[in-house]
Amino acid sequence: SLRAHRQRRAPHALELRAEHVIVLLEQLDQRIAEHKWAVRVWFRSKQREHRIGGGLDILVTNSGGPPPAPFDHTSDADWIAATDLLLLSTVRIIRLALPHLRQSTIPAILTITSAAVKQPIPNLILSNSVRLAVVGLTKTLSQELAGEGIRVNSILPGWTYTERVDHLVKARAQQNQSSPETEIAAITAAIPMQRMGTPEEFANVAVFLCSPAAGYVNGEMVP
Repeated sequence: SLRAHRQRRAPHALELRAEHVIVLLEQLDQRIAEHKWAVRVWFRSKQREHRIGGGLDILVTNSGGPPPAPFDHTSDADWIAATDLLLLSTVRIIRLALPHLRQSTIPAILTITSAAVKQPIPNLILSNSVRLAVVGLTKTLSQELAGEGIRVNSILPGWTYTERVDHLVKARAQQNQSSPETEIAAITAAIPMQRMGTPEEFANVAVFLCSPAAGYVNGEMVP
């Protein structure tokens, strides 16, 4: 997701008014993200489409996850694909966006990883391993870019019911010869609130971290 502002004057610290931002909710195809020149073409096309100037306020990086599998069922090709999907796509889009973020008065980068970086999730060896590299990237960038006023944070979402989780639950049910309902019950039983989070609850945290209201929050990994 990209947010770029039309006006140079920032709104009140606790406000993000619609007239000051354009929200581009786009899925950057992984095949495009693999090629630096293609990402640049995609970004410029969005600038023209939405009449965006050179500045960029907010960059949110996210991607799908690699397929579930135990270690013995993964190949070198699987590991390379997971690295491209999770780590290198993040590196490439941040590298491309930085010159534009440097023109903003309220720049922020938010990476989306997973609670699996704190506690590995069974059968997700690829995701558990490579997402840790994104955390390392995020923490390091938060230190390197802080002097320029660019904040870099991350959200480590736990079980949030999305299409990805629906896929994982079905895969787990097949592996355990159970049902998706049984697997969901087992997952939520281990959650203190006894339920999964919602995309809306996740979005509320993301909006706060990217907003001027979080102007002194930097280098945080929010679970």
